[in-house]
Amino acid sequence: MDFHYTVSTTKTIEEAIMTLEQNLKQHKFGILWQLDLPAKLQEKGVQTFSAPYRILEVCNPHEAARVLNINKQAGYFLPCKITVYEEGETTYIGLPKPTAMINLLHDAQLKAIAEEIERTLIKVVEDSK
Repeated sequence: MDFHYTVSTTKTIEEAIMTLEQNLKQHKFGILWQLDLPAKLQEKGVQTFSAPYRILEVCNPHEAARVLNINKQAGYFLPCKITVYEEGETTYIGLPKPTAMINLLHDAQLKAIAEEIERTLIKVVEDSK
């Protein structure tokens, strides 16, 4: 089982992020924060990585509270991340699967919730291609 789910798109990074934001809202998720990784690295004096690469931290507050009320350590995996990056002429949208992360806690109830969240986020990614 892969730890991630990734798709390719012909959209630019900016177009993909705009579409992601709209699709996330439809499922009560929002983008909490967005990191422009190459810009941050360059700001810190690192010039060796310049490929467009964004990391979005996304959250559904009701789901976050739900998992935290079961096990506070679930917060180690929050918020969920979605990456949008270019490699060659292709833009990729991907996420680490919530089930891959939450399985580390060995809790069947949390795993079931993570499966729901994973299905939702995969649908968001698919609909954002």
